[in-house]
Amino acid sequence: MPTDSLNTPRSRLRLALGPILYHWPREQVLDFYAEMLETPVDVIYLGETVCSKRRLLRPEDYWELAERIAAAGKEPVISTLALIESDGELKTLSRLCADDRFLIEANDLAALDFLDGRAFVTGHSINLYNERTLAFLVQRGLKRWVLPVELGRETTTALLRTRPAGIECELFAYGRLPLAYSARCFTAYNRNLSKDDCQFCCIDYPDGLLVSTQEGEPFLALNGIQTQSATTHNLLPALADIIELGVNLLRISPQSTHTADIIRVFADVLAGDLDPAGGTARLHEWCPSGLSDGYWTGKAGISAQFNEDRRLSPNTL
Repeated sequence: MPTDSLNTPRSRLRLALGPILYHWPREQVLDFYAEMLETPVDVIYLGETVCSKRRLLRPEDYWELAERIAAAGKEPVISTLALIESDGELKTLSRLCADDRFLIEANDLAALDFLDGRAFVTGHSINLYNERTLAFLVQRGLKRWVLPVELGRETTTALLRTRPAGIECELFAYGRLPLAYSARCFTAYNRNLSKDDCQFCCIDYPDGLLVSTQEGEPFLALNGIQTQSATTHNLLPALADIIELGVNLLRISPQSTHTADIIRVFADVLAGDLDPAGGTARLHEWCPSGLSDGYWTGKAGISAQFNEDRRLSPNTL
């Protein structure tokens, strides 16, 4: 049922598309971004953030995509690796940061040494937990930060009370949660392969490799060196509170299918053409392991609470 628009001009909440976290074939990536240009997303993040061995797209490819995104009236941001382990990865990081045409999302603080005080975004892998860290990064040029996914409403409220004027806050609002990074590749280990001889097997799992408990319940997803939640994190039911807090952007993390549909659901709810409950019901169709929002509400991350008339009732998946 249509509702009054939540997204008033005074509290304009923008939609951001996070970087692709998975290893997809080159043509799939290019087709994906061509489709995203036709969606009502405002900001698009580009780049490899998980594993430097995934080289089907080069920096030049991401720069070309960024130019197309800018020409379409959207904001491109170049994302960097979350775990730097070698001199070669540092050289790539330096090269990405040296191009000053596009805003950089720093997912490892090593990027700050190459940005020379330019404006930047910090991704969810940066441990920005308190106002002292926020103030330090603002002095270094921070323009926007993505809240670490394990934090929730309470921390967001505290940080937004003390943020300097003009600094934006972005929330990871939809997608499998990136929980941890390791020097070891668990997807390769599952195939009895070493990380050095992984054979790029993660390309066989376009949304990660599902891990279930002994009872058969979905628990985690393996994505190379990254461990994700099996459930899909969804903050759509909390949208009114998020807008009231003064959050600036909602991040939708790409999945191999239905990402454009998911963006349009969020846009319809923001416009008042769909209520959050109706939007969440639609999202269920595209989340085979269910939805969760426990970190936002201060409960176990795997739990979910659905908003009914702004009253939250617990429901564990």
